Amino acid sequence: MSNSPAESPSLEEAPILHVDLDAFFASVEILDDPSLRGKPVCVGGAAERGVIASASYEARRHGVKSAMPSVVARRLCPDLIILPGRFDRYEEYSHQFHGVVNDLTPDYEPLGLDEVFADLRSLRRLGVRPLDAARELRGRIREELQLECGVGLGRNKLFAKLASKQSKPHVVDHQLVVGEGVVWVSPELEERWIAELPVRALWGVGPQTATKLHQLGLRWVRDLAKVDEETLARHLGAAMAATLVAYARGEDERTVTVHRELKSLGHDQTFAISLTSLEEVLSQCRHHAGVVARALRGQGRVARTISVVLRFDDLESLSRSQTLPFGIDDESALTSVAQALVRSVDLSRPVRLLGLYASSFLERSDNQVQLSFDVVTEGDRRNEAIEQSREYQVSSASLRDALDDIRRRYGASSVGVASDLASQGLRIERQRGSHAFGPEGPVK
Repeated sequence: MSNSPAESPSLEEAPILHVDLDAFFASVEILDDPSLRGKPVCVGGAAERGVIASASYEARRHGVKSAMPSVVARRLCPDLIILPGRFDRYEEYSHQFHGVVNDLTPDYEPLGLDEVFADLRSLRRLGVRPLDAARELRGRIREELQLECGVGLGRNKLFAKLASKQSKPHVVDHQLVVGEGVVWVSPELEERWIAELPVRALWGVGPQTATKLHQLGLRWVRDLAKVDEETLARHLGAAMAATLVAYARGEDERTVTVHRELKSLGHDQTFAISLTSLEEVLSQCRHHAGVVARALRGQGRVARTISVVLRFDDLESLSRSQTLPFGIDDESALTSVAQALVRSVDLSRPVRLLGLYASSFLERSDNQVQLSFDVVTEGDRRNEAIEQSREYQVSSASLRDALDDIRRRYGASSVGVASDLASQGLRIERQRGSHAFGPEGPVK
């Protein structure tokens, strides 16, 4: 599937670039601790309910993959080293990574911490050739960050992402096969991939969608190109059906979005031992609220909508939300609303995951909130929580600003409030959001 060295596409033929860092979290841990080099290393949750987020190629040779339960990973590789993850460190490397991409072109779109799409067409007047630009970008990432990556070039996002995956190393029969580093998807290669690739290779097709497609007899991309879209929509929904049929024809109208507005932020945690009492869940609400509040203030925002998500031991999930007439970024204000939402849920089943999310953002400078003397209906927990959150938001402003200033000067763990105290001292955890991979600790 390689390209001929003589081939050199124009910007019209290969306008979209996708770069994907190899085993990013694990690679950063190995860079910071060279004694881990050559060992099977993963980042994830090490306890019973943990999952693997990133695996070194030494771990992958044993069959360990991202999104795999940690208990399965340990069975495949008894010597596996599972590290809990340090998101502040990954963010530092990600910032440097984005800086290198920005030196090539400001027209780029980050996907998480370790992936970026870029539109190279703005470089036309500079006489830039896509393959040369891709190779130079990969070389800079290797030299300046000591990180490996794969780079794909295509006429749209679909093929650029497929190409970056193809360019990276992969394991075959427990042996590492070195990738090409940079791959351009020519028209001939596009045609070959559409004929040969399984549906699982397409963007957005996860295990559940793949299972549904297989049940319909659709195992290959070429099968999707022949299926009736309305028939597919009855099983997958209209939007997914339209997207997959378009992909199967090589069509992808998505553009590189340079500035993506943040819609929500949050923090969730899967517990090593499920929570079985209301008091335990309410206590975790305060911890989550502290994480989300610090993330909000770090971005200079307040949030009007607060949501909680609970997942029970039977894997059923439910959520509750409340939109306030004002924005909040105070830990106690967030806690009041979150705890009121939790109290509205039947907690007769053990809780294995709790998430707290904030959305409907306002800039702090635009937030108009003052103490209210309205009469609250007795017994209405949500109304009581709204009034409590209003009081906390107004009365604690000076304390929040003072704590934030100290943390900026002396570090995140330099000062905290009573709820941050743990047996080991201050526990100032940063927002993880969708990057939470389960509890730490040894597998039983």
